[in-house]
Amino acid sequence: MRILVDADACPVKSEILEVAKNENMEVHMFFDNAHVYEDGYSTVYILDKGADSVDYALINKSIPGDIVVTQDYGVATMALSKKGYPINQNGLIYNDDNIMSLLTNRAMNQKIRRHKNMKGPKKRTKQNNIDFKNSLIKLINSNK
Repeated sequence: MRILVDADACPVKSEILEVAKNENMEVHMFFDNAHVYEDGYSTVYILDKGADSVDYALINKSIPGDIVVTQDYGVATMALSKKGYPINQNGLIYNDDNIMSLLTNRAMNQKIRRHKNMKGPKKRTKQNNIDFKNSLIKLINSNK
């Protein structure tokens, strides 16, 4: 089991590294070439900014049993199809029971946003990071 991270906008990289080091797990961070990153622990992939190039590289690198950290429902869906364990930055563990409703809600919200000015997401809190870390540990422990 490894942790693969859709890392461009991932706010929980330090939590991922902390858990991975404690569990002696490999971490693979995927970025587009607008980023420079080095943490001394992860394997870092810097990819072209092409449409979804980071997403496809991450999924192509994944194998069954990998944890995939992403906020992208499409990446989560592909990870599930490869028998991976996707989780988002707030600790939501994607599964076959919730992914279709999440994709449907995303499509409906995109239609609504085209016609209305909507506020952005709520500001991230320390509790979001704690929730993510707890869910990641739970996911690792339940799949050892």
